[in-house]
Amino acid sequence: MLKDFRIGIFLLVLAITGLLISSSSPREEGERPMSVAEQNWVDSVFNSLTPDQRLGQLFMVAAYSNKDRKHAQYTEFLIKNYNIGGLMFLQGGPRRQALLTNRYQAAAKVPLLVAMDAEWGLDMRLDSSMHFAKQMTLGAMDDDQYVYQMGREIALKMKTMGVHVSFSPVIDVNSNPDNPVIGNRSFGENKEQVAKRGIAYIRGLQDHGIVAVVKHFPGHGDTDVDSHVALPVINSDLARLTNVDLYPFQKSFEQGVMGVMVGHLYMPLFDTVRTLSATISKNLVTGLLKEKMNYRGLVFTDALNMKSVSDLYKPGELDALALAAGNDVLLFSEDVPVALQKIKESIAAGKVDQADVDQRVRKILRAKYWAGLNHYQSIDVPNLMTNLNRPLSRTVQQQIYEHATTVVKNEDGLLPFNRLDTLRIAAVTIGSDAPTYREIMGKYQSGPVYAVPNRYAVDSTFARISSRLTPYNVVVVSLHNMNNTPTHSYGIGEGALKFLKELQANKNIKTVVVAFGNAYSLKHLETARTLVCGYEDNYASQLVMPQILFGALSAKGRLPVTISETLKAGTGLPTPDLRRLRYGTPEEAGLDSRTLAQIDNIALESVAYAAAPGCQVLVAKDGMVVFDKSYGYCTYDKSQPVNSSTLYDLASVTKVAGTLQAIMYLKDQGKLNLDDKVAAYLPELKGTNKKDMTVREVLMHQAGLKPGIATWEKTITKTGPKPTFYASTESPQFSKEVTPDLYSLSTSEDSVWLWVQRSTLLPKVKGKYPVEYSDLSFIILKRVAEKVLKQPIEDFLQKTFYQPLGLGTMTYNPLTKFPKSCIAPTENDTYFRRTQLQGTVHDQTAAMIGGVGGHAGLFSNANDLAILMQMNLQNGRYGGQRFFQSPIVTEFATNKEAGNRRGLGWDRGDPSKPEGPTSNLSPASTFGHTGFTGTCVWMDPENKILYIFLSNRVYPDAGNNKLRQYNIRTRIHDVIYKSLQKT
Repeated sequence: MLKDFRIGIFLLVLAITGLLISSSSPREEGERPMSVAEQNWVDSVFNSLTPDQRLGQLFMVAAYSNKDRKHAQYTEFLIKNYNIGGLMFLQGGPRRQALLTNRYQAAAKVPLLVAMDAEWGLDMRLDSSMHFAKQMTLGAMDDDQYVYQMGREIALKMKTMGVHVSFSPVIDVNSNPDNPVIGNRSFGENKEQVAKRGIAYIRGLQDHGIVAVVKHFPGHGDTDVDSHVALPVINSDLARLTNVDLYPFQKSFEQGVMGVMVGHLYMPLFDTVRTLSATISKNLVTGLLKEKMNYRGLVFTDALNMKSVSDLYKPGELDALALAAGNDVLLFSEDVPVALQKIKESIAAGKVDQADVDQRVRKILRAKYWAGLNHYQSIDVPNLMTNLNRPLSRTVQQQIYEHATTVVKNEDGLLPFNRLDTLRIAAVTIGSDAPTYREIMGKYQSGPVYAVPNRYAVDSTFARISSRLTPYNVVVVSLHNMNNTPTHSYGIGEGALKFLKELQANKNIKTVVVAFGNAYSLKHLETARTLVCGYEDNYASQLVMPQILFGALSAKGRLPVTISETLKAGTGLPTPDLRRLRYGTPEEAGLDSRTLAQIDNIALESVAYAAAPGCQVLVAKDGMVVFDKSYGYCTYDKSQPVNSSTLYDLASVTKVAGTLQAIMYLKDQGKLNLDDKVAAYLPELKGTNKKDMTVREVLMHQAGLKPGIATWEKTITKTGPKPTFYASTESPQFSKEVTPDLYSLSTSEDSVWLWVQRSTLLPKVKGKYPVEYSDLSFIILKRVAEKVLKQPIEDFLQKTFYQPLGLGTMTYNPLTKFPKSCIAPTENDTYFRRTQLQGTVHDQTAAMIGGVGGHAGLFSNANDLAILMQMNLQNGRYGGQRFFQSPIVTEFATNKEAGNRRGLGWDRGDPSKPEGPTSNLSPASTFGHTGFTGTCVWMDPENKILYIFLSNRVYPDAGNNKLRQYNIRTRIHDVIYKSLQKT
C-alpha cells in the first residue's frame, strides 16, 4: 500500500510538472509512421520465424574482434541456432570487426542489428580509430552545432563499419562530483544544457542513419557508485527526479529518439526490494517509461553482465525478469540458451504476455528496416580505412576543442600572451612528453619545454627543473595523462602540486596552469592566478591549447559543472583573437586535404631525383597553417632527417624578409620618400653615375644596376684568400666571420660599398633602363635603411620585427645561436672558402662582409618565415600589434610599371612564361620571392594563401638545377590551387 501511495503521488507530480504526456496525445515518442513497404517487410520476416526464432530477436549479444577463434565460432553458433537479433561489438580493431561483421551477417537468417558504445567515437571500443570528445567537453562548448557535427561524423563511421545502433548520448544530469562512472561522460549539471546537447547529438546520429539510444534512464548523474561493479542507490526525492533527471529524457522523447537504455540503479521511490534494479523494475520500465511517459521507441537494458545485477541472479533469470519488466532488447546476455528457456517458462506461467512479446519483436524488425537491413549490403573491407578516415572528421574534432577550451582564471590579464619581446616563456609538461603540445608551443616562442613524464615524480625531479626556470618570467605548467578518479586527485601527484605551489609563490615568475583532464580536477588547482581547462589529453586538445594561450584562437568555453564555491558552472573568460598564425586542417580553410596530399609525391620526387636532399613545405590559408611537412635529409648520406626545426639559408628571400621590411617600415613612418633620389640619403652617390636613381627605381630593379659585380673575387687568388683581406683567427682588424676558420677585414663592407659605387650601369633602351634583377639594389637599400635608422639593420629587424613576432629561428649568422647540426648545409665551396658550408651564408658577398647582406644572409625554418609573411599578408597586423600603420605591404606588392612584373621589392609571377616562378593558377596579385639556395615564398592576397618551400638544392654543388628542371616549387604551388578548386 505504501509503495502504491508513493507511486501515485509521484505520478501526480509528474503530471503537474508537465513531464507526463496525456494518453490522448497524437504524438507517441520514438514511434514513426509505417509505410506499406515497411509493414510488408516486417510481416514477412515475422511470419517466416518460428516462435523460438522470434524470441531470439530480443537478444543482442556481446561480440569482440580481439578474441580467439572459439569466441567467433560460438557467436556464429548463437546466430545460426538461436536467431539472435543483434550484436554489440566491444574491443578490437576496425578491419577485424568488419570481417567478422560480414561473416556473422552471412550466417544470419534475419540481418543482425549491430550496435556499439561510441559515445566519443569508435575509439571508445576500437583501436586505430578517431577520438572526438567526451560529453563534458561538449558541454563546455559555446555552440551546439559542433555536437551535431560530431554525431554526424560518428554516424558515418558507424555506417561504414556496418553498425546501426549507437548507445549514446549519455543524458544523465551530472550533479555529483564524486560520480565514478558518469563524470566526464555527462554534458554537465544544467538540465537544459544536457537536453539541448543531447538532442543535437541524437539528430546528428539519426539524420545520418544511426539509431540513437539515450542513457541511463531514469538518471545516473547523482551517484557515487560504479554500476559496473555494484548497484547504485538513487535516493532522489520527487522534486529532483521530475525537475532534473527526467527532464532531458522527456525532451529527447519529444524529439523522436529511437532508443533508450535503462540503467542498473535502485530507486527506493519506486521499489521496496533493495536489490531490484531499474532494469528489472516493472514500475519504472513499464509503469513510468512506457505508460506514463508514453515512450514507444526501443527500450534496451544496460549490459546484463554488469556485476551490479549479474551477481544477484542465476543464469537466464535476469533476462526473463528484464523482459517481464518491459524491456525490448536484452543486452549482453551471459547465457542465451538458458535465458530463452527461462523466458518461455515466464510466458507459460503468464508472467510475460505472448502478444506483448510479439509486438516487441516487430519493433526490433521495424528498427532493422529503418536501418536499411531490408536491403543489407556487406562492408567494403578493402576501402574500409579510407572511408573511415574522412578528412572533415579532423576538422570537427579540432573545432570541438577550439570551442570548449576554457580560461577559468586570468587574474593577471596574462592571457593571451601578447608582447613576446617582453615575455620569456618556459613550459613544463607533467605526466607526458605531450609531443603535439610541445611542437605547437615551439611554433610561437623559442623557450624550452621541460618534460616530467611520470606524473607522480619525486621532489628532486621538480627541484632540478625549478633551478632551470630562473631566466624566465612566465612558466606554463601543463598536467597530462590525468584520470577520472576523485579519490586520487585525478592523477595529479603530490610532487606536482608542491611544485606548483612553490612556483606560484615566486614573485619573479607568473605561472599559468593548464589541466588536460576532468574539470573536477580544478578544485586542486584553483589557487592558480591563471588557470585553463582543456578537459581531455589528446592530439586535438594539445594542438588547440597553445593557440589559445598565444591568441591565435580566442577562448570560448565555459565550465559545464560546478567545481567549488568560486568556480561555478558557467565560469569562462573569453579572450581575444590576436590574429596570430593558427594550425588546423585543410577542410576548415576550404581546401581538399586529399588533393593537397599530392604535395608528398612532388616533394619526395625532388628527393629521389636529387634535386635537393630534403625540404620543408608549408601552406597556410586564411591565417591557418593547413600543411606543414618536412621531407628527406639534410645531406644525401641520409644521416640527419629534415624536421620542422631545421634552419635553411634563405638566400634572396632575405631581400623581402629582411631589408624590405625595414624599407617598408621607413616609408610607413614617413621617413623615406620612394621618389627621392637615393643620393638624398647617401650623399656619397652624388658624384657617381648613380646620382639620379630613385628609391622606387632601385626597388623595382629598374635603376640600371647590373645583376652583380666582382666583390669577393677581388680578394682571392688561385691559391687561396689574400692575406691582406683575410686571417684564420679573429682579431680587431679581422672581425667579420666568413667561416668559423676564416675572418675578413673589419672594413670589408666599406670595400664592397666602394666597388658598388664605382660599378658601371646597364645601357639604356629607348631612353630607359631595362628591368634587370640585381643584388646591388638591396645592397644599396640596406645602406639607405641603416643610414636613416642609425643602427645596423640586423639589430633593427630583431627588435622591431623578429622578437615581437616570436621568431626564434630567423636570424643572420645562426652559428652564434644554434649548433651546426640544426642547420642544413649548402655548397661544398671549392673556389672561395674551400670548405663545406653549414651555418655560414652561401652568398659570397654576404659572407665576405660578415654574413649580414641586404640581399642575403637570413636563415630560418618554414614556420618562422610563415609568421613574418602572414604579418605582411595582414598588412602589418599580427599578434595584437600593428607593425605597419598603413596598408604599406599592398602598396609595395602592387605592380605599377608596364613591362615590369615586379612590385616594389617584391617579386611576382611571370604570366609570359608557361613555367614561371608562381603557379599559373594563382592570381596576378600573388607576390613573394625566390632564393638561389632553393627557397621561395608566395602570398596570394585574394585567396589569402601563403606558400613556403625551403631546401638546400645547392648541396653539395651549386650547379644542381634539377629543382628548376623538374619545376618542383611551381608544381607544388599548382597543387595548392587544385586543392582550392575542389571545394
